[in-house]
Amino acid sequence: MQRRRLNQSFWARLGLVLVLAVGACRGQRSESSPVHVQQNMDFQKRHDAQEEDGFFKDGRAMRPQVPHTIARGQLRESRSFYKGLRGRKKTKRIPVRVTSELLERGRERFETFCVPCHGHSGNGKGIMVTRRITTPPVSYLEPRLQHEPIGHYFQVITKGMRKMPSFGSQILAGDRWAIIAYVRALQIAGGARVPLAEAREKGWVKP
Repeated sequence: MQRRRLNQSFWARLGLVLVLAVGACRGQRSESSPVHVQQNMDFQKRHDAQEEDGFFKDGRAMRPQVPHTIARGQLRESRSFYKGLRGRKKTKRIPVRVTSELLERGRERFETFCVPCHGHSGNGKGIMVTRRITTPPVSYLEPRLQHEPIGHYFQVITKGMRKMPSFGSQILAGDRWAIIAYVRALQIAGGARVPLAEAREKGWVKP
């Protein structure tokens, strides 16, 4: 009997708490000012994007890049690495050391960005093609593409070609070269998935 009374008392108190909680959430706006615990965060002296500022002659708060300067980490002095060019011609060599780690990164990026259209072997028969969502791309295994300079692939990934969009803003330059290294390995292997141990044995990558 005593346990039953305790249970009833518990549920009665719980019900009262729920009623008070629901009553406190009526959705009405408070007339009181909000409490600002961090004054310097709520009332900091700053400008929003595209906001005007009379301090500068051009009236803009957002300042343009200082002429003849380069942001940290944005010095792209290697045309071969960042453009796939050697002089004005497409480079014929991958400008990074081809290792098993690079191939593995290339495989992962290839399967993320390229496989839906180009397929796992690079033959142009990905799921987007088999389901007729897009027209078939060219096969990487064609002799013509196997003889293209390596910089050709870099520029296609960067700028796009025909129905293939540009991936320059989505794939970092280093990852583009990793993908290209893996594509070249697929071409050498005739479209078979490339075991890294076999690639090392055949001298495609450096140990």
